[in-house]
Amino acid sequence: MSHPGELIIEPKSGRPADACVFILHGLGADGRDFEPLVPAMPLKAGLDVRFILPHAPRLPVTINGGMVMPAWYDIHEMSLDRRVDTAQLVASAERIQALVQEQVDHGIDSRRIILAGFSQGGAVAYQAALSFAAPLGGLLAMSTYFATAETIEFSEANGELPIEIHHGTFDPVVPESLGQAAYQRLKGLGYPANYRTYPMAHAVCPQQVGDIATWLNARLG
Repeated sequence: MSHPGELIIEPKSGRPADACVFILHGLGADGRDFEPLVPAMPLKAGLDVRFILPHAPRLPVTINGGMVMPAWYDIHEMSLDRRVDTAQLVASAERIQALVQEQVDHGIDSRRIILAGFSQGGAVAYQAALSFAAPLGGLLAMSTYFATAETIEFSEANGELPIEIHHGTFDPVVPESLGQAAYQRLKGLGYPANYRTYPMAHAVCPQQVGDIATWLNARLG
């Protein structure tokens, strides 16, 4: 898989970043999809956050007739249990972990690094965050599902990772039951997970943007 890079947004303050938030986009989009979210979030004054929005590689996607498009992994069928190419998903998660490690190597405390993902990007974020060897600051899973729940090797370092899960109650793409299933699974494993729903489809809504900012301020403030 060729890796097409990432969009990096440095802190508005002009000061060096002391925290980092990764946001992984959904199927068929790219890192620019979440670029408008960054200025829309009211973060606390004094928070110097670098946002990194990686682009997925271009892959043939079975459910879309084999069309090549930006995808973190192939989806074989749209059944409720979502048959996906787990090897590709894990490879994408390992790439994200390598980007996280680069930030740590450049002096950002791993506990001030947050992984967020929407839809396919959320499935990758679950895998990347919960198997990462150093403690992270949090995981935000938006309109997504825990595709590797049965195969992941959980990292002890992230055994108490705060997890925020958001889902639209009218989502026709990723049924809300999948978001709820991930939440129940993680709560059962003892993770401090929180679950919020919004009256929306497969999207991000203004109320949610405010909630994300409040959560980031709490995690990083």
